[in-house]
Amino acid sequence: MDNFIVSARKYRPDTFDSVVGQQHITSTLKNAIHHNQLAQAFLFCGPRGVGKTTCARILAKTINCEQITANVEACGTCAGCKSFQAGSSFSIHELDAASNNSVDDIRSLIEQVRIPPQSGKYKIYIIDEVHMLSQAAFNAFLKTLEEPPSYAIFILATTEKHKILPTILSRCQIFDFNRIKVEDMANHLSQIADKEGVLYEPDGLHIIAQKADGGLRDALSMFDQIVSFSNKNISYQSVIDNLNILDYDYYFRIVDNIAKEDAAQALLVLDHVLNSGFDGGHFISGLSSHIRNLLVSKEPVTTKLLDVSDNIKRKYIDQSQALSSGLLLSILNIANQCEVNYRSSKNQRLQVELALLKMCHVSSAILLSKQGTLTFSAATEQKKKQPESVKPPEYPSELRREIVNKVSSTPDVPKQVSVQSSTSLPFSKTIEQNAVVEKPVEKKGWGKITSSVQVPNLNTIFDDKSSDEDLEPDLVEGSEFREVTLNAFLSAWNTLAELFREKSRITLYTIMTANMPRFDGSKIEVDVENAVQLDELKLGKIDILNYLRVELKNFSLDLEGVQVEVTRVRKPYTSQEKYQAMADKNPALETLRKAFNLGLS
Repeated sequence: MDNFIVSARKYRPDTFDSVVGQQHITSTLKNAIHHNQLAQAFLFCGPRGVGKTTCARILAKTINCEQITANVEACGTCAGCKSFQAGSSFSIHELDAASNNSVDDIRSLIEQVRIPPQSGKYKIYIIDEVHMLSQAAFNAFLKTLEEPPSYAIFILATTEKHKILPTILSRCQIFDFNRIKVEDMANHLSQIADKEGVLYEPDGLHIIAQKADGGLRDALSMFDQIVSFSNKNISYQSVIDNLNILDYDYYFRIVDNIAKEDAAQALLVLDHVLNSGFDGGHFISGLSSHIRNLLVSKEPVTTKLLDVSDNIKRKYIDQSQALSSGLLLSILNIANQCEVNYRSSKNQRLQVELALLKMCHVSSAILLSKQGTLTFSAATEQKKKQPESVKPPEYPSELRREIVNKVSSTPDVPKQVSVQSSTSLPFSKTIEQNAVVEKPVEKKGWGKITSSVQVPNLNTIFDDKSSDEDLEPDLVEGSEFREVTLNAFLSAWNTLAELFREKSRITLYTIMTANMPRFDGSKIEVDVENAVQLDELKLGKIDILNYLRVELKNFSLDLEGVQVEVTRVRKPYTSQEKYQAMADKNPALETLRKAFNLGLS
């Protein structure tokens, strides 16, 4: 019986063109060889199993080939190529830095570098896992790497570039290897399966490529394992059974159940998944990826982002067209929150089940939200169309002034009452979402005042209240524009400030009395010390103007706050500071201290 050779070794690339998924690197190396522009130190870095050491060996064999082909590949027939393939070349040396990482090992390598090649043009040193060298070994290697002999070329390979000294990096040409794409890996596996006479399903090879996570060596190891498991018949089912992978079908069924709001079936599918030995966190993570793929499938231009086979891609497209983007985003948000809370939860299964129940009721929540919005819009439109049944009463000017004064000085009067013109006093209007209940309110000296009682709508109770602005008192408008003297303005201003103090609106009282307002006949400017006072002034602006416009019979009055910088004087604290402050006020104190030679305790 012949010895079995694993696919990772049997089908290891031996030319640049046979390297999978690293065309940007192989083309650069071929051009450097063709133009004879080889650096004396290369650094190949990237994840495991992407071809770093393989490319280093191909490069070493090609530059020492005696008959390089027109396509810049090693001929494979010359003495240099044969000795390399047999592992007996005296010009190409491989060193594993993981087990030879001391200063003595590097010194031995430096001694070998001094000897010219016995055959071939170059002497090549391939150092794998170079980041494992010790600090002292790196320092010993620096001088040789900076000024090597003309015939010496160093090829360093590592998976952790950040661990290499910057002084080493600056002396190398750095090549970053990418993770191999799923499509390229699946095509390579299909070629190997054809050569080995293995039957396969493309979906199964795609699953292997996805599981390998960009590493071709891992993919080939799994390929050999499944070939043995399935007796040279790789099917989709055999792959997911052997690699313990959740089938796509579970996620398609879960999403269908969510769309139908069938919570019972969704929980049964989860129970079957958990009984099959899969972790709940793995399930919810896979569901998030599945929903992401559905969102990607919504647009034809983004379907190329799916790393799945054509058959699975068609399933994604069909399911995505039956679901709205809003529903998918809501489900994805719930799944992401469940994934965050999963590890810290004591009852992890309950976390996943709760997430599925929320997902199954997302459609109903979205529908209720839309119905609430439509109801609110219809009620608003109907409210606009309805004529006002109660006309506001008209009052004489003296009576209106008395009412305004009572409104300003009475703290428990509803804020819906506001003055809008010089001849009428209408009540402010409130837009309700469902119903408005009108009831009279008895106040001494007021008569009956109609107030609006708002009934909340539970469907839209958490929505932004678009009618909040309408609840604020309106600014008084009128046609009187009498000339106002400064004394009359200041008298009304101080009276209003006292009214605010009586109503416990201390901040407004402080703002109005702290600094003298500036008045030019129509515009009032008030100095404030900080942003808090400025905001408070903006909130009380309508109340101030409503009072002043009616009181002074000038409806062109406007108010503006001006924030000024206030320089704080630091109070004296220490004995020295207190004495200095006293001496500044009375210089004779310093004369007295000097006369009696006094000091500070």
